[in-house]
Amino acid sequence: MADRHTLRLPALEVRQGARRIYCFAVDGKKLHEFAAVSRIRRDPEEQLQGYQRPEVASHIRAIQRYLESDNAMLPNALVLAFDKRVRFEALASTQDNGVHYSVPGELVVPIDETLSEDEKPAWLVDGQQRSAAIREADIGEFPVAAVGFIADEAEQRAQFILVNNTKPLPKGLIHELLPDTAGHLPPAYARRQLPAALMTRLNGTFGGPFYGVIATPTSPDGYIKDNSILRMIEHSLFEGALYQYRNPDDGSGDVEQMLLHLNTFWSLVRGRFPEAWALPPRLSRLTHGVGIQAMGFVMDALTEDRRPHEIEAAVSKALSKIAQGVAWTSGSWNFAGGESRKWNSLQNTPNDVRLLTTGLLRLIGQELLF
Repeated sequence: MADRHTLRLPALEVRQGARRIYCFAVDGKKLHEFAAVSRIRRDPEEQLQGYQRPEVASHIRAIQRYLESDNAMLPNALVLAFDKRVRFEALASTQDNGVHYSVPGELVVPIDETLSEDEKPAWLVDGQQRSAAIREADIGEFPVAAVGFIADEAEQRAQFILVNNTKPLPKGLIHELLPDTAGHLPPAYARRQLPAALMTRLNGTFGGPFYGVIATPTSPDGYIKDNSILRMIEHSLFEGALYQYRNPDDGSGDVEQMLLHLNTFWSLVRGRFPEAWALPPRLSRLTHGVGIQAMGFVMDALTEDRRPHEIEAAVSKALSKIAQGVAWTSGSWNFAGGESRKWNSLQNTPNDVRLLTTGLLRLIGQELLF
């Protein structure tokens, strides 16, 4: 018979302005009864679910061996995010000791063995490997320090990014989390939030040129690097064709028009160069970072003042001219001044991006824009 009960954990409520965090201890062996590791994935509707990176088996085994040794200690606190089913009850007999920001009491956590991982009332924001090692270790119990807060999932993602900001978090994971993250973010991440949202939508647009081909944690079969797409979008948003859809006051924008603009242009590119578009970067400089960024500059030059319904007329003829001088998958690039480069010698560097962009723009009678 499934067990349902309430776990009461002695805790200290710490008041940080209008917010509350809870410091407590819990047996790590019991942690997974109410807390889940929410690994990043997308549901059938392409909505982001979860936010944790995959477990690292070798790291977990190393921690496990340490925990099974004599005098093991894990002094760093785990960080948990609770939903509103968890509540804090202050002690009724608490005396005023002059410390108004610290209140002792109990965290009341519901336990229900029938719940799936996605339905548990707590998520691990930081400490995934340690908690897994405790779960697997051949020990009876292992109490750990923990810090918790109550918030919705969007804020949990923000906290996850901030907590891991000084650690080597995979950039791809951060890029997938950004569109569904709320709250304050470091400036570099805040600048990429809209580009990341557009990239996510592009990757999930069925039938679109980028459908499933951008490599992300939830799209591991993609072959176009996410960072190449982000750079292309970011430049266009701040200095190119997509700027026309932005609100310069608050940085927001008409996402649907931006998506239509991007999908329209890149659909024409895919249609003009279908073989090169279908190949991974090692076999095609079109899907390589240097090609994505250079063609992004071409998009900006040709469509900066045009709406989506005007793009085809402006772009199709230009792509035909470009086709006469490109070497996406074989041959050589012939640039101004007699410079010749083997097709796959161009790399994703500022100099080569500039060189290729200049060459493509000259094919269509345009000057370099940067």
